[in-house]
Amino acid sequence: MTGTTTTRPVRPDGAERPLPDEELWEAVLDGDQARAIALATAALDGGLPPETLLLDVIGALQARIGRAWAADRISVVQEHAATAVNERVVGAVAAHPASAAAARQRRRGRIAVACVGGEWHAFPARLLAEVLTLRGWQVDYLGAQCPTPHLIAHLHRTAPDALALSASLATRLPAAHTALTAAQAAGVPVMVGGAAFGPDGRHARLLGADAWAPGAREAADLLARGIPEPARPHLPVDDLPHLADQEYTLVSRSSRELVGAVMAALEAEFAPVRAYTELQREHTLDDLGHVLDHLAVALYTGDPDLFTAFTGWTREVLLARAVPDTFLVFALTALRHQLRDLPRSVAVLTAAAARPAGTPA
Repeated sequence: MTGTTTTRPVRPDGAERPLPDEELWEAVLDGDQARAIALATAALDGGLPPETLLLDVIGALQARIGRAWAADRISVVQEHAATAVNERVVGAVAAHPASAAAARQRRRGRIAVACVGGEWHAFPARLLAEVLTLRGWQVDYLGAQCPTPHLIAHLHRTAPDALALSASLATRLPAAHTALTAAQAAGVPVMVGGAAFGPDGRHARLLGADAWAPGAREAADLLARGIPEPARPHLPVDDLPHLADQEYTLVSRSSRELVGAVMAALEAEFAPVRAYTELQREHTLDDLGHVLDHLAVALYTGDPDLFTAFTGWTREVLLARAVPDTFLVFALTALRHQLRDLPRSVAVLTAAAARPAGTPA
């Protein structure tokens, strides 16, 4: 739920007010927390609106960090360190007098903002919570990895006007589906956002969310207009009749065995894999587990493009790290052989294996 466009604010004299994009990028990448906070504070002191700084500078910078990691320009440790600095900058913006002044301008209702169970990417939800606070809402920011039973208990206790539910990873969609249907049954309308729901919100509609927004600014605008009361109570299976074929259940419950079978096939086919260190083998098993997780969620949603988008992205990440594309294609083929009696799984895996690297998702 981050902002999707960059708008350069204009001073009263008509001149463009500069944004501290590159300076902040360098400070965050260097892990220089003090300088990053100083740059953000100076921008606010100079009249830059807090919402603009949060979405068009800090949010855009966080997306840039993710792209740099995917392209192997920074390590995972650098990515974690940069994100930690970025989070502290958000805290400094929230504590600045300009933010307090903006929040006093309006008084609205109460919104709960949470990440679905298993979702640790909390930065987009944090940005939304800060933007809603700036716009005068009372916000219950519940953070990352919010288990559904505890989330619903909170909704019953606080009776918010709406729940804003965030998920970045598509593999969290089944958990999101459970959470949003439970919240709706409690009488709380649910707006969803994040990369997991697709750039056009297709998975939000599929799962029966009351509203979807592509970014924090759009979400705040939508909440200001009001979202409708939740639909009639229903169960997750009511939205997805294709689950009756049990393929999702079979694949998700057999994940460990399937990963082991594909790993054995890789070792039999490729001599370098047989020579892997214990750490390399562990990483490969993790990667295969991610493949199975995404296949399972493609079966859950009935959307094969979800899996081919993931494998296309995975190919780019692997190629940036000099890992041959052949390994992934072989793994998909081996997995297809293991699932040869499941027609939807075979179709999804066949399409993914045939998709060349670099094909846009």
